[in-house]
Amino acid sequence: MNLFEDLQSRGLVKQFTDPAIPALVNGSPLTLYCGFDPTSDSLHIGHLLPLMTLKRFQLKGHRPIAVVGGATGMIGDPSGKSQERNLLTEEVLEKNVAGIRAVISRFLDLKPGPSGGKVVNNADWFKGHSYINFLRDVGKHFTINHMMAKESVRARLEDREHGISYTEFSYMLLQAYDFYSLNEQENCTLQIGGSDQWGNITAGIELTRRMRAAQEHKEGHAPENTTEKDHVYGITLPLVLKSDGTKFGKTESGAIWLNADKTSPYRLYQFLVQTADADVMTFVKYFTFLSQERMAELETSMKTQPEKREAQNALARELTCFVHGEEELARAERASAALFGAGIRELDEKTLLDVFSEAPSTRRGKSSLAGAGVALADLLVETALVASKGAARKEITAGGIYLNNERVTDVAKAVTASDLLPGATLLLRKGKRTYHLVRFE
Repeated sequence: MNLFEDLQSRGLVKQFTDPAIPALVNGSPLTLYCGFDPTSDSLHIGHLLPLMTLKRFQLKGHRPIAVVGGATGMIGDPSGKSQERNLLTEEVLEKNVAGIRAVISRFLDLKPGPSGGKVVNNADWFKGHSYINFLRDVGKHFTINHMMAKESVRARLEDREHGISYTEFSYMLLQAYDFYSLNEQENCTLQIGGSDQWGNITAGIELTRRMRAAQEHKEGHAPENTTEKDHVYGITLPLVLKSDGTKFGKTESGAIWLNADKTSPYRLYQFLVQTADADVMTFVKYFTFLSQERMAELETSMKTQPEKREAQNALARELTCFVHGEEELARAERASAALFGAGIRELDEKTLLDVFSEAPSTRRGKSSLAGAGVALADLLVETALVASKGAARKEITAGGIYLNNERVTDVAKAVTASDLLPGATLLLRKGKRTYHLVRFE
């Protein structure tokens, strides 16, 4: 299966601008790019689809460029937004650009070579432009009628409550000029992006063709003397939505980030393991490099043995490893296995606290563990896992109480310092899923 067929089989091609694109993608190495808005100092899991698509091209010998919008980020893309973005300061933008550059560098091979990737900042080619020159050189190639027909602009114009500012209305010109600049400087001939970027991508194609034609006319070249650089193209990817229509990567506690200090590998792993059956094969195709044969096996398993959740486990393993590496994947798997087993003692303090970060917790003086220690029944009442000591004894006798994931059957059990987990913690559990963390200080 060639690259374009693989992309289509995975559902990664939403639209493309020219029937010549399949042959182009499967032919000689080309340079392509995708833009990333610096709205934060990291990227979230929703950005992985274009990032992994750039990687797929690179693995086939093509040269990927990731553009971080240090200039366009000062304006804000109106695409898919119902109201105006808040403008960021230059200091925040600079911090965000550096953070995103670091994230992208983990996924693309940036070593020099024919397919060596690049991370660039579009502020670099906008610095030399005055407002008047930009209007003369770029603005004259756009008609207001044409811009108003673009979905990103039209939808906002129809919203009488919020409308669209001239600032955001002009965003299309800036992103279009990115394509022209990369075409000139890097011989870049293909832009990819989410399906909400169709208007911006086609605007970039139109601008590049017109500016190159104007340049060649000025230099006296005949119109028929076109080169490969004169032909530019676009491919859009699907927006990543769950079957219920909500965005993939959004949780009650916020976005799933690609930085470990924002979303730990364990949290990422758990998020993926919990993927709904209706969504998992779509995401396996989007977010893994598994072969077509392996994906077919997982699809069969989903139909015949859904309780095994093989597809969810494969998605979690592949994507956690891609984002954080094999060592962090192993830690995440150990932490997941420890959730219900005695292996919890093997976890380090950081992982332990991460695994149970959402569990209720109680703080207690470490001195209370001196001597004979503290009665487990008292701790169960103190943490509100049970209502009374009588209820505690009843739960223990019935086998429903666990200390550090080990069942306790002795109603007289006292907790001492020898029971502590890393970080001077204890884990109490009632039944299958009611946890409480006790931290001794």
